[in-house]
Amino acid sequence: MAKRQALTGRQKAAILLISLGPDVSAQVYKHLTEEEIERLTLEISSVKKVEVDQKEEILEQFHQIALAQDYITQGGIGYAKTVLEKAVGGEEAQKIINRLTSSLQVKPFDFARKADPGQILNFIQNEHPQTIALILSYLDKEQAAQILSELSQEVQADIAKRIAIMDSTSPEIIYEVEQILERKLSATVTQDYTQTGGIQAVVEVLNGVDRSTERTILDALEIQDPELAEEIKKRMFVFEDIVTLDNRAIQRVIREVENDDLRLSLKVSSEEVQEIIFSNMSSRMAETFKEEMEYMGPVRLRDVEEAQTRIVAAIRRLEEVGEIVIARGGGDDIIV
Repeated sequence: MAKRQALTGRQKAAILLISLGPDVSAQVYKHLTEEEIERLTLEISSVKKVEVDQKEEILEQFHQIALAQDYITQGGIGYAKTVLEKAVGGEEAQKIINRLTSSLQVKPFDFARKADPGQILNFIQNEHPQTIALILSYLDKEQAAQILSELSQEVQADIAKRIAIMDSTSPEIIYEVEQILERKLSATVTQDYTQTGGIQAVVEVLNGVDRSTERTILDALEIQDPELAEEIKKRMFVFEDIVTLDNRAIQRVIREVENDDLRLSLKVSSEEVQEIIFSNMSSRMAETFKEEMEYMGPVRLRDVEEAQTRIVAAIRRLEEVGEIVIARGGGDDIIV
């Protein structure tokens, strides 16, 4: 008897949806992209016959993966593997975990995201800055911010820079660092290169540190890599974040910036931003602004973005001289 050809993931998905029936499949479709729907529908249309044993095997695989994902949610990969080993044996448990991490892209360092930042800090503070940067880039931003704040000032900027310029890291290195960080847990990573780090990652971390740490890191980066420091600064506060300022600060910003820039920026901003800006103007000024914005007509997106950039720059200048406060993580933003 000829050996049955191995099915691709898409073929298995098609058979699964056929087995589940049209009503359930329609609900699944609601969670897919248009491209995924097109490809899956094409695959379903090409299925001529589903053998009973094939259908049962695929349903069982799906059931096992769903259970494993639930176990991971409850207690991480280590917990999932332990439960599965008791249920289906060690070899089959490893196969399920491998399929799950490959298809669902389980993020490395899952166990570390459940750990106390202080414990992680004690373990990694004497590691190489590149190792620390890799670990922080995978942690929750709040965890990473707390750890970065507690590290010595001599290495903070270096680590922030390494996170910002980090691109792809091989699964072998990720696996090795995971093993060092958590010797007692088995770690399974995907066999693809995993994207992490980048400028936005370090911005999110810096947004969570206290102001003193932020300034220390940015000052050091301005010396080491001025362009990187400037790019990070640009992303630290965006125009829509103006809603986080208090009324006194907003009134000071209104006085500082050009009216033309403010009109352009408000033209395409959210209702929340418009409302908080207008509420900090006099009634007459707000009415004048609204009328002038109405008669402006279409505006170029580039002009709007440039106007918003100038306003954000003005806000940062006002913050640097201490005239306004931008609320961030840490205790030194408390107003008394």
